[in-house]
Amino acid sequence: MVNPYAERVLDVVERIPPGMVMSYGDIAEYLGEGGPRHVGRVMSTWGGGVPWWRVVHSDGTGAPDHEERCLTHWREEGTPLRGDRVDMREARWHGDSADSQETR
Repeated sequence: MVNPYAERVLDVVERIPPGMVMSYGDIAEYLGEGGPRHVGRVMSTWGGGVPWWRVVHSDGTGAPDHEERCLTHWREEGTPLRGDRVDMREARWHGDSADSQETR
């Protein structure tokens, strides 16, 4: 059973547009509760059913032990990259529905 906080985290993750990302801390800040570790815990427990590769560390690296799968998804979606990391300046989503890859 998913707790209410986890449901809120997963809802945010589902709304991140293709080609964009949020960091664990971005999600906690957007929700105004928890912190990066709380979001990470939710993602590691229940994140398999949402686009988990759109949630990254603040330095643009992907989920531990899933880096290659992240890169595959990022390339498929056209996520701006710097080497094997997401370009956070270009790809960060702030939760605004009008903020999408097409408006960059």
